[in-house]
Amino acid sequence: MFDSPWNYFTDPVLRASTIGSMLMCLASSLIGVLVFVRKRLLIGEALSHACYPGAVLGIIIGAYFSFGEHVLSLFVLVCAFLSAMAGLVFLEFLESRLHVKSDSALCLVLSAFFGIGVLLASLVQKSHAMWFKQMQVLLYGQAATMVDLHMYLYGALAAVVILFIYLSYSWIQISSFDRDFAKTIGIRLPLFDTCTFFLLGLAIVIGMRSVGLVLMSGMLIAPAVAARQLGNKLSSILIFAAFFSVVSAFLGNFLSVEVSVLMRKLYPGTRLSLPTGPMILLAAAFFCALSLLFAPGRGIFNRFLRILSFQNKCLGENLLKLFWKRGECTFAELRQSVAIPSLVLWVSLFQLTTQGWLKRSGKRKYCLTNDGTTRAEKIVRLHRLWEVYLVDYLGQGVEKVHCNAEKMEHILTPELEKELTELLGDPQHDPHDQPIPPKVKQ
Repeated sequence: MFDSPWNYFTDPVLRASTIGSMLMCLASSLIGVLVFVRKRLLIGEALSHACYPGAVLGIIIGAYFSFGEHVLSLFVLVCAFLSAMAGLVFLEFLESRLHVKSDSALCLVLSAFFGIGVLLASLVQKSHAMWFKQMQVLLYGQAATMVDLHMYLYGALAAVVILFIYLSYSWIQISSFDRDFAKTIGIRLPLFDTCTFFLLGLAIVIGMRSVGLVLMSGMLIAPAVAARQLGNKLSSILIFAAFFSVVSAFLGNFLSVEVSVLMRKLYPGTRLSLPTGPMILLAAAFFCALSLLFAPGRGIFNRFLRILSFQNKCLGENLLKLFWKRGECTFAELRQSVAIPSLVLWVSLFQLTTQGWLKRSGKRKYCLTNDGTTRAEKIVRLHRLWEVYLVDYLGQGVEKVHCNAEKMEHILTPELEKELTELLGDPQHDPHDQPIPPKVKQ
């Protein structure tokens, strides 16, 4: 149904856009991680929009003087880069000299520079339609028309970024997470920041040919966010971000071509196509969403399962306490005592029975086993110890401690139990004059 993926690395037409996009996304993702750990990702959005007036001005000047295609492309890149650096200087001036807050300064630079670019583009919209079309390419990218020259250019950029990270990795770690310590050991932070933002601007300017200025910030953000969910070390974050960006670039090119061909076969009378730049960003956003949802430890789904597991544990322990206080109970009696759905109660009773803490004493009655009694007494002991701590040690009112103890009894560890016992002198009764079960010997 689809063409072989290997053809995208060998076909003369598809090779440049595929490999070039992969190298571009690799470089931008690594730079994105550097600004991500500094919590300055929005600066990529501001600089990408700040490129536009310089790029538009470069097209106007180059077209007026009839530069050749390659000379015009290089001239546009230089003008866009200078415009981005001007935006960065203006941003630093607003924050350091005028004491404008970071978010306000970013919004001002983004809107002002992009507004100037749109104004310049609108001046030539009717008089020079071909120039205006080239300006639109800068906004949204046109990866499908890249040539081998772009592939070599992106390869050089990726090599420079990787070399910079390799040579200054220790500096990156220190300056990203403890800037005060970096100053004390003599790291020249202004110089290091300048190099980082220089590479950021370079990645944005060169990458606009692939995904466009509007979407370029997404390639800085999405791989870094996805990688952060899977890694706790800077090295692992860089590796995951590089992997996600390269795969996203390939999938963007692959799906752009194959799905467009498939849609034209299914609907011959229409001209349906999927642009490469947005498809690359959508693939990166897909990986980002997967990481946010299913990453081990950090994923939303994983956290949801942990919450359900903890709630199930609390319900089971509360039921054990109830059996310890009341003895045998039928399902109907339990249903009246606890405000939970019947299905949830039945599942919890089944789990406690299979775990060996409950047993059936009659046709419809449940009661504690020996292990269940021991477990229930431990929960009651933790509950009443915490009440004694709140009343005797913190001076809270007796009538206010029960609700707090109902929550804490489920999370107190054996180490905390030992500390409470020693701190309180191994009390025998709680503030309500109820006996505290003795500590179970292991």
